[in-house]
Amino acid sequence: MQKKRRIIIVTDGDGFAKRAVERAVTNIGGRCISSSAGNPTPINGKEIVNYIKQAKHDPVVVMVDDRGHNRMGKGEQALKYIINHNDIEVLGVIAVASNTEYVNGVEVDFSITKDGEIIKEAVNKFGDKTNQQVLFGDTVDVLSECDVPLIVGIGDIGKMDGKDDCEIGAPIITRAMEEIINRSGRKDEAIEENK
Repeated sequence: MQKKRRIIIVTDGDGFAKRAVERAVTNIGGRCISSSAGNPTPINGKEIVNYIKQAKHDPVVVMVDDRGHNRMGKGEQALKYIINHNDIEVLGVIAVASNTEYVNGVEVDFSITKDGEIIKEAVNKFGDKTNQQVLFGDTVDVLSECDVPLIVGIGDIGKMDGKDDCEIGAPIITRAMEEIINRSGRKDEAIEENK
């Protein structure tokens, strides 16, 4: 029986996000599907799964983005396909906040602020605490219908007042990925595979 590929999904894919995610994936020793980046997501869920299967090792990180679309856009369509695929095990989703209006949002398990603090509440696109459990973003609504073990809220990747900039190592998105790996109980396994 084929082993499921273990992945982390990030609900953002613009230029800033792509560079920060690529840096963070290097920091955690994972593999990044850079071709999944785009605003909106340029390839479909089936194509993304094929790329995941070709990746050298886990964890594999993919990006999905609706480009501000408040209904089911390309990013959410891909997201749903990937999560429901039999060969994929989603370790967690990093839900990215945005200013998109008329969205339902999604409840987060916890968030990471622009200062790197782990909080129980959601954050806004600037990475500031919002005092509510629901995070609002353009590519997160469909998560309420999906079975994923962990949803981590975060502000606008690669930005957040410069506190997630690539030049300083994209520390906030890196922390989000590290927390997902640690809480999935796969940390030692991932380290062993990457040696």
